[in-house]
Amino acid sequence: MPANVAPHHVIRKPLVTEKGTFAMNELTKYTFLVDARATKTEIKDAVQSLYKVDVVGVNTVTSKGKFKATRFGVRVEPTTKKAIVTLKQGQTIELF
Repeated sequence: MPANVAPHHVIRKPLVTEKGTFAMNELTKYTFLVDARATKTEIKDAVQSLYKVDVVGVNTVTSKGKFKATRFGVRVEPTTKKAIVTLKQGQTIELF
């Protein structure tokens, strides 16, 4: 991604799942759907500027798009990237 990208273009949306909610409450880890071209450093900077918190670490997972058969042929689901962001102890993000 270009160097001067707005933080809301890097972070697409927070992912709220049962496993992610447990990590939020117990481990201060938050999961976000991010742009597939974003690096860990860009993700860290974006979270720090959007939510005003200190990020300790960033782990990323890229899920390859799958082929799905339909009655009209085949479609490909998009490739997605999610980031698990660990915050400094005692800090939280209010998602809702």
